[in-house]
Amino acid sequence: MSGAGTEGAAEAGIREWRRHLEQAGTIRPGEAEELEAHLRDELDGLTAAGLDADEAFLIAVRRLGAIHAISAEFARSNSARLWKQLVLPAPTAERGGLRDLWWALGIGLLAAIAVQIVLGIRFGGPLGGAIIAPTAAAPALVALIPIGALVAWLLVRRRARGAVRILVAIAPPLVLAAVLVLGPLDAGADASGQWFAIAISHTPIAAWLGVGLAYLGSAWRSSRRRMDLVRFTGEFVIYYTLVAIGGYAFALLAVGIIVPAFPESLPWILQWGLGSAAVIAVPAAAWLVEAKQQVIETLAPILARIFLPIAAGVSLIAAALYLVGGAERGFDRDFMVVLDVLLVLVLGLLLYHLSARGESRWNGFFDAAALLAILGALVLDAMLLADMVLRVADYGWTANRIVALGLNLILVAVLAGAAILSALHLAGRSPIARLERWLMATLPVYSIWAGLVVIVLPFVPGLG
Repeated sequence: MSGAGTEGAAEAGIREWRRHLEQAGTIRPGEAEELEAHLRDELDGLTAAGLDADEAFLIAVRRLGAIHAISAEFARSNSARLWKQLVLPAPTAERGGLRDLWWALGIGLLAAIAVQIVLGIRFGGPLGGAIIAPTAAAPALVALIPIGALVAWLLVRRRARGAVRILVAIAPPLVLAAVLVLGPLDAGADASGQWFAIAISHTPIAAWLGVGLAYLGSAWRSSRRRMDLVRFTGEFVIYYTLVAIGGYAFALLAVGIIVPAFPESLPWILQWGLGSAAVIAVPAAAWLVEAKQQVIETLAPILARIFLPIAAGVSLIAAALYLVGGAERGFDRDFMVVLDVLLVLVLGLLLYHLSARGESRWNGFFDAAALLAILGALVLDAMLLADMVLRVADYGWTANRIVALGLNLILVAVLAGAAILSALHLAGRSPIARLERWLMATLPVYSIWAGLVVIVLPFVPGLG
């Protein structure tokens, strides 16, 4: 379909939508004009992002339905067309979409082969053992390779130009890989002590900086584009989870059908079949996100709004309990891990609430729920930090204490700033945009800290 044809279809859709509003009889002409202006603004943004004009119209009407009941009714009556856009690629984008899909599958296949080589080196599999000496860094490399594949695919997808931009994007995974292979972990898990588990847990977070740089390109300073990266990350997790669930189900079927007759095939199905599919699914899930452009981006905000009040209740009740009678018992490592999960969860819920915050009258309720969740989590973390400082004073520094203290200080600083800006916004003294800019400005800090943990701290004398 030609560009003029798709634009004509979109204009016809706008006329149909406008007629639907006027026939409802409950809207004034001035309101219809204002709603149409909103609709056209959404259309301009979506077509600028690369969507087909007809697909952009359907998504724009769906978004407008969130702020107007009659428009929502129109969106529901056209839901079948929108569902087809979710499942099928737009006709004008089919060629480019298929090309990107083939790139995703090809890059994913190369990454899967690399993972199998690393696993073979580590565990003496069919591709390793005799080729390269075993390395204790293999588990961290297995987590790193799929992220490197995602970086490569994003560079291809964005048609990246210029050696500097490409090198900057691929530098985080490459530097991490070099440090993991040549650094202290190469001597074996026993010799490297606590750094083994620390490196495995922090490598993906540090490598995600490369994903962000590849995704953002020259717009890495833009708060708006960083919020797009947050949306991409959330949608990627959703798509990958769905693909993983389906792949796991098919793996169980394969095991049930093949293994009874050929029991020796079980390791191959698990390592080569399921393991390789898990790696290939990483760029494939990213392709799904990009191919559908933000059509299902409301899933993450919906989940955020469901769980924000729950997170507020849990954090406030826990804070009250520990303030009344639990603080003197001290906080063990398990409590610290759970609390860090709570802090990250609250931060994530806040981000995805903001990512799709429209004109709903419920915004004040969810803004208040987010502030209460932050305050409860901050009270708990303040008690934990005080306990950690006392332990360092009594027993000295260890790798785990440095990493835990650094992460908690970062989370506390970010959430404390978010709490202040949220409170000012609820009091009518600060726009919500300031809170969003604060969160976007601090976004790279997590990857930078994780990179320092993997690259710098293992070489500090006396830490094991």
